[in-house]
Amino acid sequence: MIVRPYQHWFLRLFDWHGSVLTSILFRLSLNLLMSFIAILSFPWYETLGIHLTTAPFSLIGVSIAIFLGFRNNASYARFIEARTLWGTLLITQRSLLRQVKSLRTLSIAQAREFADLQIAFNLSLKHQLRHSDPSDDLQRTVPVRWRDSVLNNPLPTTQILMALGDWLAELRHEGHLSDIVWQSIDENLNHLSTVLGGCDRIATTPIPFAYSLILHRTVYLFCTLLPFALVSDLHLMTPLVSVFISYTFLSLESLAEELEDPFGTAPNDLPLDAICVAIERNLKAMNGDFPLPPPPQPNKHFNLT
Repeated sequence: MIVRPYQHWFLRLFDWHGSVLTSILFRLSLNLLMSFIAILSFPWYETLGIHLTTAPFSLIGVSIAIFLGFRNNASYARFIEARTLWGTLLITQRSLLRQVKSLRTLSIAQAREFADLQIAFNLSLKHQLRHSDPSDDLQRTVPVRWRDSVLNNPLPTTQILMALGDWLAELRHEGHLSDIVWQSIDENLNHLSTVLGGCDRIATTPIPFAYSLILHRTVYLFCTLLPFALVSDLHLMTPLVSVFISYTFLSLESLAEELEDPFGTAPNDLPLDAICVAIERNLKAMNGDFPLPPPPQPNKHFNLT
């Protein structure tokens, strides 16, 4: 995700990094090519009595704009829900460690072990959502006695959640937790499970393909035929106007596709790396485990993925 300082409105007009223009540039060049073809072929098909007006394109354009708005709203709702789930994760992790730290009989090593399991849960969830290899992060964070069971499990995030439950069960068995306190902490563990399930739901349930496909086909057919409707009135100005209108429709469709999966590494996706580092810094600070990991810094493009 891009994190950038405030920019003057004029400078923002020329922003490239984070814009969907990079992904639709080739498609816009095809529209530009169709505009030149329309200009060159206009005298020929005018002699055939063919006259394509802008009236049907006006009606279709309004319809496409409405459906693209619904499509973008659905994708943005998924993005906001994903961000809310990761915000809930941060709150729950803090609450869990605070509850555990309030047990005066707990040693520093035990509290650190519990915090390490929490940190491993976040990192494992991030890798699960991005379909990347979590081995290095889990080797670094998972306590030794659970490392083999987590690394050898096809679902390491769920296994870490089980390890957190086992850790609490040990404390309860040793008499460090009363039933009321255990129930309160276990409720926060259930919140972790809810976050995991919510993220899985977003990652594995895309917007229905048929809905996306009909919009995709309609937008591209509209942009392909548009120059032939404009050329009779605009002539040599057809490429400029056609590309501008196509940019609007293609960029909205491309942005909707990008936001549909908010857990990726695209410039407009959630900054999961930065969120994981923020949670790790919070838990280590609560444990007095210094020095803390360095806070994430924007790169030269103000990118915090």
